[in-house]
Amino acid sequence: MPVEIERKFLVNGDQWRSLAVGTHYCQGYLATGENTVRVRVVGDQGYLTIKGPSVGLSRLEYEYEIPIEDALEMLHSLCKPPLIEKIRYKVEFDGVVWEIDEFEGENQGLILAEVELSDVNQTITFPDWIGAEISNDPRYYNANLAKHPFNQWDS
Repeated sequence: MPVEIERKFLVNGDQWRSLAVGTHYCQGYLATGENTVRVRVVGDQGYLTIKGPSVGLSRLEYEYEIPIEDALEMLHSLCKPPLIEKIRYKVEFDGVVWEIDEFEGENQGLILAEVELSDVNQTITFPDWIGAEISNDPRYYNANLAKHPFNQWDS
């Protein structure tokens, strides 16, 4: 059973920028709620992802590659705007890979870092550019950023 265990953080500063090259992501949601169904385009690949409800830091996740043409059609005909657009950078630090998302479009100005763990109790070393943990703040879930974009939040 595929389980995603993930922690999410705000990012401080720009020290991470020189450590990786980014890849453009565009994603939208076919269903949100207790379970989410996401369609995503990464470069020239399409993906369909089904995620179960979060239980602490973990949840079930199933991801399947789909034809890019199907993914693009779903994004533009079935997903309610705004779509989530971001540049994802992958930075290895002390044996784990950090994924840094620099959001564009409606969520421009938001930069988050995620780290996937092999165990809920896994200890990790934090890079200097990691800020406050937001793992349990639903405002920062991508599905919620699609419904309530960062640029519409009250300061």
